[in-house]
Amino acid sequence: MNARRSDTRERIQQVALELFAERGYEKTSLREVAERLQITRPALYYHFKAKEDILNGVIEDLNRSIDELAGWAAAQPRTDAARRAILDRISALLQGQWRPLVRFAQVNQAVMSELPAGEEMRHRMMKIVSVLARPEDELIRQFEAKLAVIALIMGSASFLLGPDVSDEEQAATALAVAVKLASGR
Repeated sequence: MNARRSDTRERIQQVALELFAERGYEKTSLREVAERLQITRPALYYHFKAKEDILNGVIEDLNRSIDELAGWAAAQPRTDAARRAILDRISALLQGQWRPLVRFAQVNQAVMSELPAGEEMRHRMMKIVSVLARPEDELIRQFEAKLAVIALIMGSASFLLGPDVSDEEQAATALAVAVKLASGR
């Protein structure tokens, strides 16, 4: 796939996710996506035949990045510094590349539960939740490690700490809590 076609697909996915989060998945049409992008519907259909295709493409991209992160995390030593580096990467992805889909999933939980790709995303997110603990760790340690990653995920929800807290402050707060949990202290 050439770079221009890839850029167009990414733009379509980004704008569609924005609209899905604003208006809801069910209430957003491909016509509205095309209008927001200022492209014709045939140009949009060239890349995606249906809303589900757009969403599945976004989820596939997310799943690939989760697999990459999980593979990298599994290769790290079990030290405080490595746990911090893992948390930093997860936080950066949640605030960057993963942010639109996480926001979409928070607003459109029913849609995510109906899609096979949504189930696959949940399975992969549990993989990420488990990267800081090993099966042989004591149960409390495993739970703290999972809560650390869940804290980061919850920190990407813009409403969690209130309307007066910026996304950056919320993400930093979530990371600080996650580091405390992951250190087991």
